[in-house]
Amino acid sequence: MVNLNDDVFKIKSPAAALSKILPVRVQHVQCDMKSKKIELLKRSEHEQLREIFAKYASGTTSSGEQFMTYSDLIQKYLQLLDINNYDEYTLSLFGSSVDTSRDNMISYTEFQAFEALLCLPDAMYALAFQIFDRNGNGYITGDEFQDIINHTTLNREIPFDFNCDFIKLHFGKDKDRKVTYSEFTQLIHDFHEEHALQAFRKFDKKNTGSISAKDFEYLMVTLKSFLLSEFVQDNLITVTVGGGGHRHVSYAYFSAFVSLLNNMELVKKLYLAITRGNRNVEVTKEEMLYQAQEFAQITPLEIDILCQLVGIQHQTGRINFEDLEVISPIEGRETPFTLQMQIAEEKLRFEQGTERTPLLSVLESGYRFFLGSIAGATGATAVYPIDLVKTRLQNQRSAMVGELMYKNSWDCFNKVLRHEGARGLYRGLGPQLVGVCPEKAIKLTMNDFMRDQLMNKDGSLPLWAEMVAGGTAGASQVMFTNPLEIVKIRLQVAGEIVGGARVSAFTVIKELGIMGLYKGSRACFLRDIPFSAIYFPAYAHVKKMLADENGYNHPGTLLLAATIAGMPAAAIPTPADVIKTRLQVASRKGQTTYRGLMHCAQTILREEGFSAFWKGTPARVLRSSPQFGVTLLTYELLQRTFRIDFGGRRPEGSEASATKIEEQLSRNPDHIGGYRLAKATFAGMEAKFGLMLPKFNKSVG
Repeated sequence: MVNLNDDVFKIKSPAAALSKILPVRVQHVQCDMKSKKIELLKRSEHEQLREIFAKYASGTTSSGEQFMTYSDLIQKYLQLLDINNYDEYTLSLFGSSVDTSRDNMISYTEFQAFEALLCLPDAMYALAFQIFDRNGNGYITGDEFQDIINHTTLNREIPFDFNCDFIKLHFGKDKDRKVTYSEFTQLIHDFHEEHALQAFRKFDKKNTGSISAKDFEYLMVTLKSFLLSEFVQDNLITVTVGGGGHRHVSYAYFSAFVSLLNNMELVKKLYLAITRGNRNVEVTKEEMLYQAQEFAQITPLEIDILCQLVGIQHQTGRINFEDLEVISPIEGRETPFTLQMQIAEEKLRFEQGTERTPLLSVLESGYRFFLGSIAGATGATAVYPIDLVKTRLQNQRSAMVGELMYKNSWDCFNKVLRHEGARGLYRGLGPQLVGVCPEKAIKLTMNDFMRDQLMNKDGSLPLWAEMVAGGTAGASQVMFTNPLEIVKIRLQVAGEIVGGARVSAFTVIKELGIMGLYKGSRACFLRDIPFSAIYFPAYAHVKKMLADENGYNHPGTLLLAATIAGMPAAAIPTPADVIKTRLQVASRKGQTTYRGLMHCAQTILREEGFSAFWKGTPARVLRSSPQFGVTLLTYELLQRTFRIDFGGRRPEGSEASATKIEEQLSRNPDHIGGYRLAKATFAGMEAKFGLMLPKFNKSVG
């Protein structure tokens, strides 16, 4: 037991505490990407970390200092072991890796030092070293190494011979040599390959240099399970007995198979070198062999095994990038490195957004404008008949006897179809499409632009900023919306006048003039600003709610989110839409002529009552909700399909996964700073080094 007056307890700095047990330099984890330093994982704030420590610490020393037990940290905070069924030896190993004084009490200083360790670029090696260093003296003996290896689940299946030359080379003939941290990193890296070699010899009982296909499967699943994707594991027997028809596996084949799986990320680089970065091109075995000459780690036998695995998936004789992802052992798995690099890329993307050239910004806006035009035209065409019904219902006035042409939306639809034909349902669509392309393009582009400008550096966007972005988008479209609406509305109601003069877009424009095209613009502002201020924030939040556990929105959820968001956004501004419609439609003989927005509102209220302001609400919701559903679905799918990187923040919805990386690092919201990587670091240590320690007590249950 270490004396409480030992120097370790006098250490105040977490870096000093870490260096006391681990001879590595504590540093901020940073990478240099495009000449910009981006901190991969932000260290936690001192006060916040202390609050977390106090929340989970259950013990108090005689001097009044709080401390965590091993159970507090490993089971309750990090949740690495089950609280009811766990292996006590594993709990002791994990806990002692944090407890630098090895007194079974984790102080706040040690808790803080471990958070610093998890932020190191070599965190998996550092963590493994602290687990093996049972005495906490900064080096590892042969007995310490053997004791822990004996407790791994792999060693229980296939015991390791510690009297081999490999151990003697590292710890000396009498195993009395002590291994430093730097030496340990190479020892633990090579140990698993030595274990596999011993296991192969054990199953090669006749010393023929080969083992059966079944023994090969057993060795791979037992010793190399962390290298096996689901596809590879399911086809271990198939790949060995297929092709040449051999039912025995040579050591060369076994070694090449393991090496191939270890080097799959390098194989991907080899593929991309052939295709010049294009992931949609198929390559031949010969092309892979030729390119492999530049990669000494990849042998022809490994390429041959790769082609055998690909051949199980399809018989084309060619390899594509998806084949490599199916075989890759780390595809979809989280390690500290992959997580931190994703964080770095995400943060760099946000940082770069403010440093792009004006040309790139203009090109990005043009790209969004173009996609928005296509999306707007698609949405408008899909729901145009509903829009026509809505307009005619809003324009009919009940003050004069005999003017009530339509009883409801369905009656209006039937009468238009009966008297004017199917073409009557699309009366005015031409001008609508001419105007809707820039209208929707401006709205979508401006919303994305304003969200980019108002977004915090961490990628978050407060609700007020979402509403301002949406409202600005709504206001910016009115310059196109108003002329479009007044022409469209006059064409839509023209069919009601039997025997009247033929009305066209040109005659409407000629009659109104440039200034007349903006009649009712104030009502248009009153309608479009609240619509967009409600719609875009609602869409963003509903979309997140409907995303799957990985934050991905399928097309169905995109359509549903956009449609749901359109319901309140369309219904609430209906009074402004009614006033706008009345102002823009030419008055007929005997009807009241409105002098302006306020006069129109007062007249409607006096002559028709308050309910008149909500005329056409169902038709408006039925039109706007699915229209924006189709529009936003088209917009997002176009951005995903025709992805162009302009170096800035990606437009909302352009990525398949919309969730922030740092929010996925841990299930526990109390995991902050380096502790967000704790689970991935422990899991990566097991997968990379084969240090699979038993997690459960088999006697329980």
